[in-house]
Amino acid sequence: MTSSRRSPPGRAGEGGHAPRVLSAPNPALPQASRLPWVIHDGRRVRTGTAGQLKTFAALLRDYRRRLITVPYPGGSLKLGRRTLVMGILNVTPDSFSDGGVHFDADRAIAAGREMTEADVLDVGGESTRPGAESVSADEEIRRVEPVVRGLARDGRLVSIDTTKSAVARAAFAAGARLLNDVSALADPDLAREAARAKVPVILMHMKGTPRTMQEAPEYRDVVAEIVDFLRERLEGALSAGISRARILVDPGIGFGKRPEHNLEILRRLEEFRSLGRPVVVGTSRKSFIGRVLGREVDERRDGTSATVAAAVLRGADLVRVHEVREMADAARMADRMK
Repeated sequence: MTSSRRSPPGRAGEGGHAPRVLSAPNPALPQASRLPWVIHDGRRVRTGTAGQLKTFAALLRDYRRRLITVPYPGGSLKLGRRTLVMGILNVTPDSFSDGGVHFDADRAIAAGREMTEADVLDVGGESTRPGAESVSADEEIRRVEPVVRGLARDGRLVSIDTTKSAVARAAFAAGARLLNDVSALADPDLAREAARAKVPVILMHMKGTPRTMQEAPEYRDVVAEIVDFLRERLEGALSAGISRARILVDPGIGFGKRPEHNLEILRRLEEFRSLGRPVVVGTSRKSFIGRVLGREVDERRDGTSATVAAAVLRGADLVRVHEVREMADAARMADRMK
């Protein structure tokens, strides 16, 4: 069960807003039917089991299949009808899985063009693997700008994966329409840049920095702590001028978590829906899959497929993957089983 704190004054319920779910029980628990939901009925917060809130039966029934539109400059993402797929395109020499493979603008653009089943292409110029060193903004711009420009000219929807305001600004000018930030807008300048550009922002949880995040991470309740962190960052984004409609959240699987933490996040993924925003999940080729299956990085496709299906069945709205065609198939099959 996630936190059931009241929504901040002035956010929900003003003028009789539509009812929405604030917190839901983990359906995997044997006593889930007896645990309380927390909803905002448009005027106030109400708590009760599904039976006690039977007036809102349609809201509770549709909670898993809600439709959300996330606007970006020139269009919008339609979430809820099916799970969207984000293709990973690392223009780096040292990313944990594909470092160096696309470390050339022409090769990176060609690789992006081959990801025909990706709804979004996520271009990054700085590795966020455990222990990674930072690179300068100028170097990151040199790597990503031509790739973003080339793919945007093709009409593809491009996301920029960065924590730096200068890189984001250059990428937006080149045609990027989303921001994927592993630091969840820790840099106020980046938040202001995203607000100015009116782009959607993916806020991700990370414990520490890429260089330090895997140094014995500990949690008392990994899901509850991440939900609280993302709720705080969401409010910070709103304060920076980013509209709620443009915010997505990512629990940050593999970023400052032990294998058991990552598995717990997947088991309880629906609890992140209490934040009221689309949920992004990135499990592709990550080390916890290798630990469970005893597989090296280039042998984790099937394990990734299982985690993608699990994430979709537990409420992920968008999955971030390397093997786009195969994982799009996994997502489509899981969508049909909801």
